[in-house]
Amino acid sequence: MIEVVLKGIFIGLSISVPLGPIGMLCIQRTLHKGQKFGFFTGLGATTSDLLYILITLFFLKFIEQTIEENKVVIQLVGSIIIILLGLYIYKNNPSVQPKLKETSNENVFKYYITSFFLTLSNPLIIFVLIALFSRFEFIRKDEIWYQLLTGILSIILGAVLWWTTLTFIASKFRIFLNMRGLKLLNRITGGAIMLIGSAGLILSLTELKGLFFP
Repeated sequence: MIEVVLKGIFIGLSISVPLGPIGMLCIQRTLHKGQKFGFFTGLGATTSDLLYILITLFFLKFIEQTIEENKVVIQLVGSIIIILLGLYIYKNNPSVQPKLKETSNENVFKYYITSFFLTLSNPLIIFVLIALFSRFEFIRKDEIWYQLLTGILSIILGAVLWWTTLTFIASKFRIFLNMRGLKLLNRITGGAIMLIGSAGLILSLTELKGLFFP
């Protein structure tokens, strides 16, 4: 069960960490309005991701036999996609300059719902989820329903941890949150994801070699 939780948290972090449009929007709103508004922006994105997670799990259940038969190849491809995801994060250049914070009494729901629909408009997340699920064998044939539920909740936990951390940093350490700081954050997280993907790639190649040269 601990393994399921750890895998879920990592998957949640992997789909949330990239400082793309939603990440920068989250930072902007934190600096303009406060941490609460930035957090609910991230929470909106996480809710959208949850829908895509359920769609992906539903889809994978129909092809689990195919996945089992081609497990090593799928894990190999998944590792490559994870490395490319890490490379994208590493090389991504933030384009939004942080601004000063302003107090506001606006309703956070508006920020939540706009972030939800912005994230929902990008279904490519499904391919990233398939790669992550395959690489970490997140879905197994003998999976019990409560293990699956624990895994899904762990993914959400990983995402919420990221948005909490990001908005806290943006709120408390704004003087360090310049373009150089954002680039450094991208390089650290991107590098870590590339290392994990590379380790998975090596394991997959070792397994593949064992199939052809027992």
